[in-house]
Amino acid sequence: MPKVTEEHRLARREQIVAAARTCMNEQGFHKTTMADVIRESRLSAGAVYGYFKSKEEIVAAIAEDALGTVDELFERLLATDAPLTPLAALEATIDHVVLVAQRPGGDVTRIAVQAWAESLRNEEIRGIAKGKYRKLRDHFLVIARRAQADGTLDRDVDPECVAQVMFSMIPGFVLQRLLIGDITPATYKAGLRALLR
Repeated sequence: MPKVTEEHRLARREQIVAAARTCMNEQGFHKTTMADVIRESRLSAGAVYGYFKSKEEIVAAIAEDALGTVDELFERLLATDAPLTPLAALEATIDHVVLVAQRPGGDVTRIAVQAWAESLRNEEIRGIAKGKYRKLRDHFLVIARRAQADGTLDRDVDPECVAQVMFSMIPGFVLQRLLIGDITPATYKAGLRALLR
């Protein structure tokens, strides 16, 4: 039997994750089944289950893919020696969220909102969500500490508190964008500038 290359394995994994994103965007998180993902991926059940044992594992992979791009964003933000304000980091994050949401394969923020709701009753999804979003909040903690060191944030403020509030701005933007629909990055950033300057 020929040996499967790592490149082939990664392509198959992405094919399954892309199929799941499509299904979850079309049918919703709750209605999407493993059978739907198998059908959409055009792979055998054995092939899909060889990569992912459950829908929850696929959700974790979708979150990992989306948040991996956030890690890259924060690496770029922190790579400069110029002062970095919490406002600038939030504005960059909002732009990035929209960029990720518009990638081919469906709006991953729509899946994220459904997974948040599911996490209230599903311990496995809650564990996945908690880990992923804690990592995002930790990025904001680094930004808050850097802003204190740069002198763009009061040194007497607890950076953990700042990170908590900064993090909450992102789900707030996502929810309004998906549920109300009258918000844009420009309007949200204008509001942030008015509040944070």
